[in-house]
Amino acid sequence: MNKHVVTDGTVGKALDILDIVVAFGRAVRFTEVLDVSPYPKATLHRILQSLTNQGMLAYDDDRQVYVPGMRLVRIARHAWNQSSLGPIAKPFLETLANDVGETVHLAQMENGRVVFIEKRVPERGFQTIARPGRRSPAHCTGVGKAMLAFMDDERHAAALDRQVYERFTPTTHAGPETLLPELDRIRIDGIAYDREEHEQGIISIAAPIFGGLDRVIGAISIVTSTFRMSQDDLDRFRPALLRTATQIGSEAAVWPFPLAQ
Repeated sequence: MNKHVVTDGTVGKALDILDIVVAFGRAVRFTEVLDVSPYPKATLHRILQSLTNQGMLAYDDDRQVYVPGMRLVRIARHAWNQSSLGPIAKPFLETLANDVGETVHLAQMENGRVVFIEKRVPERGFQTIARPGRRSPAHCTGVGKAMLAFMDDERHAAALDRQVYERFTPTTHAGPETLLPELDRIRIDGIAYDREEHEQGIISIAAPIFGGLDRVIGAISIVTSTFRMSQDDLDRFRPALLRTATQIGSEAAVWPFPLAQ
C-alpha cells in the first residue's frame, strides 16, 4: 500500500482514510493505518474519530482495532444494488463459469484502476486472489485493457494519465509506448489478454461490456493458470465470452449509473 495525498478538503481526507482502512480487508490497528497514511498522527487520529462517531467505522476497545461500521455496510449494500453491474450480471457469470469450467471475473473502472465487482469459481475451477472490492492496475490486466481500449477519448485520456506502469512481471507494460499499440489491436479484435502481466502464471481472456449508446461500462474475463492451459487454449472461450458480454450489456442498456470512469 503506497502513501498518497488527496487534496479535496476534510471530506476528501476522510474518504481517503476510509479507503485505506477498508483496503486492509481485516481489522486494523491505528499504527498500521499511520504507516500508510499521508497525514500526520494527530490529523489521522481526528479523522478516525470522526469516522467512528459517524458510524462509518467501528472501534473495538478490547482488540484496539478499526473495522467498517454498520452505517458504511448499509450504504455499501444500497450502492451495490443501485450502482453496480453485479446484480445484473450475476446469472450470466454463473452460466459462463459453469460452461467453461474456469473462474470468471466482472470488473468496472474507477479513477483509472480496475475494481473487481463479481467473481464466479466453478467446481474444480482455478481459485484466483481477486475478490469483489479488490482494486488492481488497468495497464496489466485483461479486464483493464478491455475497458481502456473502448473508452471515449476524454475518459481514455484521463484513465491513461493515472497509470503508473508498475512492473509486476517481465511481461508487464512498462509505459504507453507498448500499451497503446496493444489497445489499438484490442479495438480491432474485440478481445484483450493478460499474458502473465499482473501475476506470474496467471492468464486471462477478457471482453468489454457495452451499455446504452455503445459506452463501455465494464468488462468480464475468464481466468486460469498456465499450469492448466496455455494462452492459445483460452481462445476457445472467445465465443462464450463475447456472448456473455453482449447479454450483460443488453440487460444494462438503460443502466443510468456510473460508467467506467
